Amino acid sequence: MKKYLLLFCLLGLVQIAFGRSSDMHLVQNDSIIVEFGKSGKIILVVDNKEDFERLKNMNVNQIIRELDLEVDEKTGELVVVEVQGKKGSREIVRVREDGPETEVHIGGIKIYVDESGSDTKVKVETGTRRKLDPPFRTYFNLDLGINNYFDAQGNMLGGGQSAQAVKGWGSWNVGLNWMASQRISKGFHWDLGLGVQWYNFKFENRDFQAVRGDGDIEWIQRDDVNGFKSKISASYLTAMSLFKLDFGQMNDQGKRGFRIAAGPYVGYRLGGRSKFVYRDLDGGGRRKDFEQIGSYLNNFRYGVRGEIGVGRVNFFTTYDLNTLFRQGSQYELNPIAFGIIF
Repeated sequence: MKKYLLLFCLLGLVQIAFGRSSDMHLVQNDSIIVEFGKSGKIILVVDNKEDFERLKNMNVNQIIRELDLEVDEKTGELVVVEVQGKKGSREIVRVREDGPETEVHIGGIKIYVDESGSDTKVKVETGTRRKLDPPFRTYFNLDLGINNYFDAQGNMLGGGQSAQAVKGWGSWNVGLNWMASQRISKGFHWDLGLGVQWYNFKFENRDFQAVRGDGDIEWIQRDDVNGFKSKISASYLTAMSLFKLDFGQMNDQGKRGFRIAAGPYVGYRLGGRSKFVYRDLDGGGRRKDFEQIGSYLNNFRYGVRGEIGVGRVNFFTTYDLNTLFRQGSQYELNPIAFGIIF
């Protein structure tokens, strides 16, 4: 079966050679067509009488041996046909053998042969050309998720009755990141990023307003108005470093594989404020109060980021190792976020 695969490779090479249109100098040659089986065919092109006489004394096995193929000892792969051009070399036919299993690549076609059982199994796949994995590239991405935080006891403040309890929907985490990716090995990358993140913490209890207190942030209950929304927002300039493993690229599956990434990040605060939306008890339109509370927030944030992806879908999570508010605050809250990457 493997001999027939090699013959098929030779046939594919001839089809590619005759199908290409180029400005190469063509020579009139004699061709020999060897037919076998029901539809098998080998086409040999000879351009002089000496080669023709030598060809008459060769058999198919000898022709294959004459190819003088070099096998990659690490991967078990051998390149049958390689086209050299101004832009470098391009593999046309490649064969990999692993015991009873053989894999042949011809352009965008893959042929799998399994001879491990009593019956030989052959599988043909088309449109499976591997996408190039450049050694270095840059790209942009967008983080969109939700925020929350843990208190000093490790409890997530969500859905509770405390003034600091966070409502998930509306506590958006938005990040714009410029990334530079360096390939270390096949499927293993080191990514560096620089971006801006916006934190929003929307409170479950909308009658409480975050305001500037005496040396610390405070929450006061507004009984004098009807509260509609209460939140804290902050923005950070953030740098990150991620180590990524792409099992899809490792297994030549492109974007269809499984991916994981992890690494640290550090950010510098650009701004911070609280927002309170309310309406007077006697009616009227909605009003907004803003408090500049940036001085009570930590100027720096640092933590760990993790990513996981399958196919074209990627998710992220971040956890701040330091607290949201500056050291000495009575509120020891460590932010956490999770969402999707676009």
